[in-house]
Amino acid sequence: MAASCVALVALSLCLPLLLLVAWKRWRRGRAARHVVVVVLGDVGRSPRMQYHALSLAKRGFSVTLLGFCNSRPHEELLQSDRIQIVSLTELQRLAVGPHILRYGVKVVFQAVHLLWKLMCREPAAYVFLQNPPGLPAIAVCWFVCCLYGSKLVIDWHNYGYSIMGLAHGPSHCLVLLAKWYEKLCGRLSHLNLCVTNAMREDLAENWGIRAVTVYDKPASFFKETPLDLQHQLFMKLGRTYSVFRARSEPSDAATERSAFTERAARSGEVTHLGGRPALLVSSTSWTEDEDFSVLLAALEKFEQLILGGESLPSLVCVITGKGPLKEYYGRLISQKHFRHIQVCTLWLEAEDYPLLLGSADLGVCLHKSSSGLDLPMKVVDMFGCCLPVCAVNFRCLHELVKHEENGLVFEDSEELAAQLQMLFSKFPDPAGKLSQFRKTLRESEQLPWDESWRQTVLPLVTDT
Repeated sequence: MAASCVALVALSLCLPLLLLVAWKRWRRGRAARHVVVVVLGDVGRSPRMQYHALSLAKRGFSVTLLGFCNSRPHEELLQSDRIQIVSLTELQRLAVGPHILRYGVKVVFQAVHLLWKLMCREPAAYVFLQNPPGLPAIAVCWFVCCLYGSKLVIDWHNYGYSIMGLAHGPSHCLVLLAKWYEKLCGRLSHLNLCVTNAMREDLAENWGIRAVTVYDKPASFFKETPLDLQHQLFMKLGRTYSVFRARSEPSDAATERSAFTERAARSGEVTHLGGRPALLVSSTSWTEDEDFSVLLAALEKFEQLILGGESLPSLVCVITGKGPLKEYYGRLISQKHFRHIQVCTLWLEAEDYPLLLGSADLGVCLHKSSSGLDLPMKVVDMFGCCLPVCAVNFRCLHELVKHEENGLVFEDSEELAAQLQMLFSKFPDPAGKLSQFRKTLRESEQLPWDESWRQTVLPLVTDT
């Protein structure tokens, strides 16, 4: 009888322990195929992290994507039954008080809020974190990884402190604090990815961090847009933006016409309009690392060439994106009085952006990396659509744009204006330089993102 009582007591003591061990093993088994992707920014404007999530989901992982939901992500992400998007609350800076105090309140709120959201999720095998912004996300994600036994993967897109330095100057106390934090906490990760070889070398030499270069690649939906889809896009955008509307009415009232294309009433065939304007596209986050006054000055010079008798087409310049300096540049644009150039700023749905790039004649990139170590994703997308690009020069741009091979590199507005003149001098002649660049891009056979990810990232998350 006594022995039975002892056995029952021992069992009652051991049972909770056994249940705890079983529960932990169950959680660990579930975590092995679960990945959390963290973006302390707008998910819809973070294409690389969306692509990480999609590639993980295609390999059988369940993915929780945390970020601000200000813009609609790509439809493929929304349709995936393996991806759950969890919205983070974005706290706007306080309107009163010293700048440092306002920034501090925002950082503390983000840290507590992100910690709460992560703790409420199932444990994950990996936490993929976009940096920047890394303050306070790196420390918070590392802490949660320590609690759950997860592995932290930092994807270095740039240095956060260098972006802060554009607004405050490199010697500002906040910038110096951010640099110290980024350098210290960046070493806490299990794996590090980065966007260029130049950044990989800088991380190793100056930060003591070993990283793997994972170049940005275009997703499969970035490709040349068929002419009938171009026409549909122009007609759709024309309902909101006048630059896409026809300059004149067709002789047949049943013919459907945009500024660039028309669809015959009887056959339904879509053709380019004779004498159509050239479509120039640029995309931006409207931040300090892109100086759009360079483009506006080049457009003014291009206009003067037309007025001076040069045989050049009219231009429609479409600038896509959202950001803090949009209103400032909007005022500058409104002060211009072009006769042969129309400038339009807009924000496109995720599905329409690739269609626009695939319909354009030339892309322009004004991104100047704050660190000199990252590459503009917009150029990657443009190349995916076989769209020739003129890009402003900076330290590691040569890793993406090969001057006179797949595009042109310029230093200032004078050089950009000269390139626009040269590229559009025979527009739309298929023997012109613009068509030659497009032909080179078609023949380059770029490796798509998912295949590149399979070769570079997948082995890292299956072998560790």
